[in-house]
Amino acid sequence: MDLLYFATHTIVEVADRFYKNGGKHLLIDEIHKYPNWSRELKQIYDSYTDLHVIFTGSSILDIYRGSADLSRRAPIYYMQGLSFREYLCLFHHIEVPVYSLNDILEHRAKLPGVSRPMQYFNAYLKDGYYPFARDVDFDRELMQVVTQTLETDIPQYAQTNVSVGRKLKQLLTVVAQSVPFKPQMTTLANVTGISRNDIPDYLYYMERAGMILQLRDDTGGIRGMGKVEKLYLDNPNLMYTLSSQAPERGNIRETFFLNQMRVQNHVQASRVSDFTIGEYTFEIGGRKKGKQQIEDVPNGFIVKDDIEYGHHNVVPLWAFGLNY
Repeated sequence: MDLLYFATHTIVEVADRFYKNGGKHLLIDEIHKYPNWSRELKQIYDSYTDLHVIFTGSSILDIYRGSADLSRRAPIYYMQGLSFREYLCLFHHIEVPVYSLNDILEHRAKLPGVSRPMQYFNAYLKDGYYPFARDVDFDRELMQVVTQTLETDIPQYAQTNVSVGRKLKQLLTVVAQSVPFKPQMTTLANVTGISRNDIPDYLYYMERAGMILQLRDDTGGIRGMGKVEKLYLDNPNLMYTLSSQAPERGNIRETFFLNQMRVQNHVQASRVSDFTIGEYTFEIGGRKKGKQQIEDVPNGFIVKDDIEYGHHNVVPLWAFGLNY
């Protein structure tokens, strides 16, 4: 939809001609580049009942905004980045089934034909989350995605001026250098120059746009409505790209766990450890991580980095990347 052709033609015109010539499946890319796209798709849906339309867009915030016009007509799918499992398939042709959380905790998650998973896992943490990581200029391209999101997509969505984009970039840099940390709105406002009252809104936009993760506690009673306990970057690849020096390994571990497990599970902050998922409590650490912190916690697990296999309530970190 970013072609000049659509400066003088409509999606409805294309759909009408396509349908009359026997078309059955119409695929539209970069839908967010076209003004009022959701209204025209609604018209197409109502007018051509046996035409199947699939549309994609790279600005998730614009897709969210337009989806209101398509309620009850079109399901919207959010394309999560590659899991460790998907990375193994796409980059190394290693086929691994999806394992449930219970499978992982009961040590049934395996990598067929792989005796040393850490060599693949460490590569994934650095540049395996995005499908275009094979590109020679991957770091530069990812930085361009970040810039586009913060300086264009979010300001347009929030209907604010461009200068906010630069402040958002500064806010993301603060998060990148400090994660994970408990957000202090006054401190963030002082550092970035953004109004304290606006900080929660912008953090929400950044989360919806795939830039950060907000870990909430279990208050509020409604899923996802608890108080924000920690801020993380969305995934470890962003940590490597945005950090001026090597990211702290402990931060990488927690970010990976939260990023991978949030897809199929409701992850919350733990009052005694790092994370909870339902009845389970998880403490994340390296090879030498002890069990003292969850010694008296029912259904407590130690998730260790730098180990190939688990035992009892000790589970290797990489296994949690096989959940989707």
